[in-house]
Amino acid sequence: METPCIVLDMDKVCRNLKRMADICEKNHCHLRPHTKTHKIPELLQLQLDYGATGITVAKLAEAEVMAEHGIRDIFMAYPLIGEERIARAIALARKIRLICAADCYESAEKISRACAEAGVVLELRMEVDTGMHRTGIPYDLAADEAEKIAALPGIRLQGIFTFRGMIYDGKTDVDCKKCGIQEGEIMVALAEKIRSRGIPIEDVSVGSTPTGEFCAEVPGVTEVRPGTYLFQDMMQVNTHACSSTLEDVAAVIRVQVVSTCKKGVVVIDCGCKSISTDVGQDKFPYFLQGYGTVVGHPELHFERLSEEHGMLRPDGPCSVKTGDILEIIPNHICPAINLYDHVYLKKSGEIYGTYQVAARGKNY
Repeated sequence: METPCIVLDMDKVCRNLKRMADICEKNHCHLRPHTKTHKIPELLQLQLDYGATGITVAKLAEAEVMAEHGIRDIFMAYPLIGEERIARAIALARKIRLICAADCYESAEKISRACAEAGVVLELRMEVDTGMHRTGIPYDLAADEAEKIAALPGIRLQGIFTFRGMIYDGKTDVDCKKCGIQEGEIMVALAEKIRSRGIPIEDVSVGSTPTGEFCAEVPGVTEVRPGTYLFQDMMQVNTHACSSTLEDVAAVIRVQVVSTCKKGVVVIDCGCKSISTDVGQDKFPYFLQGYGTVVGHPELHFERLSEEHGMLRPDGPCSVKTGDILEIIPNHICPAINLYDHVYLKKSGEIYGTYQVAARGKNY
């Protein structure tokens, strides 16, 4: 097994899947996990086996890959923009249940026109900005925008959705429960407002790994979309998402020490081409130390990266030698997996197989 590589502990994966599935079942809330975390069809099928009612993707190409592997109910939680992409979505919607997204009338109207010309009706959800300030119609404009979108031919406004993250009263917060409950409540209130105008909103789709279990408790929330929950990572551990600890982390990057000839530095074969780098260091709310956590070696701090080298700083005596194998828990597992062609599978402590990262690079 060459390094660097990603190893999945499938015993832990299954425990994590069961925990979230049980929460959703208890609250009569649908679970639609996000594909972007792993991009692996076999893991999606496992999530469906554990009670998920469909899947979420970020990009249409991910949806196309998963449909090819037999997934039949897909929500693309990303604006559907561009004539070519709309045509691809229409073609896919003829084969499976595909729910698409728009965050304004202008975008929805272009989808509507193409669908009407093609003679299809496409299910659509309107994205609402509840605090992340990226895509999504501003919350206070959402009801009026929904009314206009619902009147368009060729589409059916099926629901509303948001991604809020760890935000409470407009500010980042570390209390996952109060963030999740507020996220659910404000979206349920919006759905009721839209329904009062005669628009039959079916789904209120919210929640991420930190907030999903609490969103699911809110009456009127019909669906949550966590992603990282099946693996966990240092972002989730440091915010206690899903009550996670280091023992719940199911994905690690296995690396090899390539040099220890200089005092005060241990060099590994894991640089920025092999691990995620998108999370700020030692900042609220995650307070991450370095680029990941070295399992079983609290004295080692992953401080520096170049393309193919990772530099660990020993804090005190260190017995690590050149050639040793180490395991790193990444800060953010989702972009890390997208760097690999395949992952290794472990059960009862033994490596037994691999999965291909089938949607790797499918970012279009």
